[in-house]
Amino acid sequence: MLDRKAIAATHERIAPHIRRTPMMTVNGADFDLPGEILLKLELLQHSGSFKARGAFANLLGRAIPAAGVVAASGGNHGAAVAYAARKLGIPAKIFVPTIASPAKLARIESYGAQAVVEGAVYADALAASRRWIAQSGALPVHAYDAEEILLGQGTLGQEIEEQAPDFDSLLVAVGGGGLIGGLAAWFAGRRRLIAVETHGTPSLSRALQAGTPVEVAVSGLAADSLGASCVGSLMFPLAQAYVDTAVLVDDAAVAQAQKLLWDRLRLVAEPGGAAAFAALLSGAYLPRDGERVAVLLCGANTTAVSF
Repeated sequence: MLDRKAIAATHERIAPHIRRTPMMTVNGADFDLPGEILLKLELLQHSGSFKARGAFANLLGRAIPAAGVVAASGGNHGAAVAYAARKLGIPAKIFVPTIASPAKLARIESYGAQAVVEGAVYADALAASRRWIAQSGALPVHAYDAEEILLGQGTLGQEIEEQAPDFDSLLVAVGGGGLIGGLAAWFAGRRRLIAVETHGTPSLSRALQAGTPVEVAVSGLAADSLGASCVGSLMFPLAQAYVDTAVLVDDAAVAQAQKLLWDRLRLVAEPGGAAAFAALLSGAYLPRDGERVAVLLCGANTTAVSF
């Protein structure tokens, strides 16, 4: 059941294994923006992204076979599953596409998982993982289209609301939709949710236009983290019901957001992790007068720290 009660129970279960990441208030004038901006620093989470929440929710909530677990990932989900598996003493095999950044591949391997590079994009790695599941009997841990994943990612909503009970809207980067789906289940329309995608990774925008999940071609700077070719079936009804709007940003805006986060706050964000902030900086999302905006900075797995 994807609701607040289930998310709260999941938060209690995974709390010993995750970080309660900080909420930072910054002066908008530092970025030529009005008012204050709330930044949820989930890029400080274990394994370098919010994905650790869903990984622990999945591995703690299911029976694990002797063959262990297997995941397909653009990098962040794989790193999170590898991290959680190591902490829980579970064997893990992670399939990643060639677009996965060296930083993410190195992080997966640093946690002791077996990493296999297969195919050009996430969908290719997913197909390879399914072949391994059929052969090995390992338990699949889907990157975004699983109830445990949405429950785990939804725990971010609980934390944000506890840390900043007076915010009005939350900007969230979207790939396959597990994160914004979990947040939609938590907030259920009580706060405005703004989905942010790049022009090269518009899976949710296209799905909302079509009224159903559709396949899209993916490309660009953030494709390794936001490059799911189709949003999940579990999150889509939640997005239809509770996502206020979806906006698109270009790669140049994402790169500029990364640069400014580093230059002015000394925060290192990967492209997907900076995409939501890019929507605010570029004007792709224009807050209403007096609107108190929170931005989720969701990932930091990059080696590009000089920008």
